[in-house]
This record gives sequence, C-alpha cells and structure tokens, in this order.
Amino acid sequence: MSTTGATDPLAALGALPGVPESVESVRKAVDRVYGHRIMRRRSNEITSEAALRGARGSAALSGADWALEEVRRRTDFSSDDEARTVGAALRLTAEAGQLLSIWRQSPLRVLARLHLVAAAASDPRVGRPRQDGEPVEEPLVELALPDAAEVSGRLEGLSRLIVAGGPAPALVTAAVVHGELLALRPFGSHNGLVARAAQRIVLVGSGLDPKAICSAEVGHAELGRAAYVAALDGYVSGTPQGMAAWIAHCGRAVELGVRESTAVCEALQRGAA
Repeated sequence: MSTTGATDPLAALGALPGVPESVESVRKAVDRVYGHRIMRRRSNEITSEAALRGARGSAALSGADWALEEVRRRTDFSSDDEARTVGAALRLTAEAGQLLSIWRQSPLRVLARLHLVAAAASDPRVGRPRQDGEPVEEPLVELALPDAAEVSGRLEGLSRLIVAGGPAPALVTAAVVHGELLALRPFGSHNGLVARAAQRIVLVGSGLDPKAICSAEVGHAELGRAAYVAALDGYVSGTPQGMAAWIAHCGRAVELGVRESTAVCEALQRGAA
C-alpha cells in the first residue's frame, strides 16, 4: 500500500469501482442484525458466541480447522500445533476488546501486544518486528517476504494513517490493515491471526460493529483459504482492480459473519418462544 500521492489514501481506496457498493451492502447488513429483537435483550450472548466462532474461523485459516463444538469443549490448548493455534486465536479474540482505546493512539503498540498474546512465549523476537534473516512461520501466505527496512517503513506509514484518522469507511480501513499485515508478515509467527484480530479492532472501534457481533473471521473461513489467498494477491498487486477485489472480499466476509450472528439470534429467539 502506498502512502504517498494522496492526502488520504484510505479515502481514495473507498472510491474505487465497486467499493462504495460493498461498503453500503455491509452497512445495511450490520444494521439489520443490530435491529434484531434478540439484540435488545441478549446482546452479550451474541457477542460471546460471535467471539468463539470468529476465533474458530481465524484458526481454520491458519491451518487448525476444528469443529466449533470441539473449540467449545476443549480446555487444553497446548497438546500440539493445531491446539496451540486455536488457543492463540481464542486469546487474541479476548484481548482485542481490551485494546480498542489504545489503537487510535498507538497501533504499533497494539500489534506488538497482539503478537505477545498470540505467541505466549518467552522469546526476544516476540512482540517486535522481525529483523533481516529471521525466519517467518506463516502456513497460508507464500508471497515474497519484504525486508526489515520495508516492513518498518510501511508499518510506520500505516500507523500514521490510523492515528490521523480520516473519512475512509471502516470496511476500507479494516481491509487495508488486514491486507498490509498479511503482505508484510512483520512478526516471526502468527501474522495471520494478528492481522485478523487487528481487522476486528478496526471494525469494532470504528463504531461499525461496536458489540463485536459481525465476525469477519467467520466469513473468511467460509469463503475458503484459496479465495482468501487469491484476494490477497490482488491487494499485494497494488492495482486498483486488485485492491478493490480485496476490499470486496473483506466486505463479503463481514456479511457472512452477520449471517452467522443472525442465525444465532434466530436460534435464541426460537428457544425463548
């Protein structure tokens, strides 16, 4: 993502062909689920269930595709790599809500904290951007790896955009944060999990989804890993068409997350009838 050539690059992305329609479609979908009668009485339950399902979806994209009931049942997440991935996703989902007030002032501090929470290891590389020559473990993304200088520069640019704020729609900002972190893979591990947690923070903190019930992670998992990687390729290409396709993909993921929470609302309503 280039941060030069426009006063507000994120706002410019919001004007790409097809993006305004995606933004409006997401807004309407979110408004509908927030207007559900169950949300007036049992929103905390919807939030908790969305968090669980979102963590499951994010873990699935990182190679640990567990059934929802297994995630719900399990208490030990240390037995193997898949279990540790699911545990990291659950921790990140819980932590994201605690970092909303810090994000707009210090996004890089939040990203460092997210990596610390995900890795849960006493390693000097945890919680800081990687240095040249340090390996990166990211099972899904196989794009060329930017060097440490590029990572540092682009993270600083992204941070400036977030702190400055602007008129860009929440969907656009969330998609760019998500795509940039996946493209850069700034940490030695757990970059996908951190990127999706950062997207959640943007969507919630922007006010689009203040109760965190529209889990984009659910939608990304439903759309599938192949579609996720293909859309990311569009983002990394930097072309208007590729960027627009990535934003639209992220919008569709949010809408599928809305559909999931709507189904939870309907199930609770039937149970209360």
